[in-house]
Amino acid sequence: MLKAMEADGLENVHGESVMVPHWVRGNESCTMLEPRQYKVAIMGLGSSVGTPPQGIKAEALVVHSFDELHSRASEAKGKIIIYDQGYVNYGVSVAYRDLGADEAAKVGGVAALIRSVASFSIHSPHTGWQDYKDNTTKVPTACIAVEDAEMFSRMAARGTKIVLKLKMEAKNLPDAKSRNTVAEIRGREHPEQVVLVSGHLDSWDVGQGAMDDGGGAFISWQALSLIHRLGLRPRRTLRAVLWTAEEEGLVGSNQYYQRHKSNISNYDLVMESDIGTFTPTGIMFTGSSNAKSIMTEVLSLLKPINASQLLDHAEGGDVSFWISAGVPGGSLANQNEKYFWFHHSDGDTMSVQDPHAMDLCSAVWAVTAFVVADMEDMLPRH
Repeated sequence: MLKAMEADGLENVHGESVMVPHWVRGNESCTMLEPRQYKVAIMGLGSSVGTPPQGIKAEALVVHSFDELHSRASEAKGKIIIYDQGYVNYGVSVAYRDLGADEAAKVGGVAALIRSVASFSIHSPHTGWQDYKDNTTKVPTACIAVEDAEMFSRMAARGTKIVLKLKMEAKNLPDAKSRNTVAEIRGREHPEQVVLVSGHLDSWDVGQGAMDDGGGAFISWQALSLIHRLGLRPRRTLRAVLWTAEEEGLVGSNQYYQRHKSNISNYDLVMESDIGTFTPTGIMFTGSSNAKSIMTEVLSLLKPINASQLLDHAEGGDVSFWISAGVPGGSLANQNEKYFWFHHSDGDTMSVQDPHAMDLCSAVWAVTAFVVADMEDMLPRH
């Protein structure tokens, strides 16, 4: 990666070391034993512990919310808790993936199976990171396909006893060394001032990570490459950062922020693409009203490709530290209605990506970053 960026003519190409969690999935399976034999499609959730080598055989309790789980706590001890929470949106429904195991353990559950956080399914489990609390027992947890969660709900509604056998080899190992990947076009007048574009280079161990977030990482690289090939050098430095360990909790970007925040006054604009690189429509932006007025003019340059919308509220976890501290921030707005069809699943492959749409996204990223970096003054924070 570093050699490829150098070969592209980019400057100050380097890696910045980051210690990251090291979780290994291992083999995993789930079989319904009663009321009939059936192989349940599962994907273990990141940071989950494994089962004993012989697995866990237990009756299942199906619930549809945390409230229902706690109202039925007397039925939960020794059971495998199955959550069939309906999909509202990612921000709401992801709580079950994050906290489902912890809540199950509180009522004596021995494992948790979570309906995949997905807006559409063709029997495809979707994985993701989950969190244990320090004061509860760690129980194994995995996601299951939407179709299987709904099947279990129908069985439970009829009063059918469900017995499952769950086997997971998942394990957490000592932290390992990774890196954030950095490349620049050095500014001609104010090289100490930075416009940052980014995406995260890590992905889940299923699918190919092409959408989440290969697309965001590579349009950030491509934006700088385009500007370099055009022979342009803005007043300020353009910096691409390809984050590591976003999926494990913004680990790489947090360590980058801690390392560089003493220079925060020189960060002009921070942008991240991590919600798809489908056909772009503009930029989502967080900043002062004066900065928004300027960004509206910048985005007007993208009218020829119908990507001139300036929307409120940048969505970028990796740049959220900078935005919370007052640095203007942006994220790529795009026609990503199908994003959660593929997110964290075996379906996240190169087939999801459209080369023409990615070219347009690269253009949005390059134009926005270059124009802001080449203005006489930094974006106003007030």
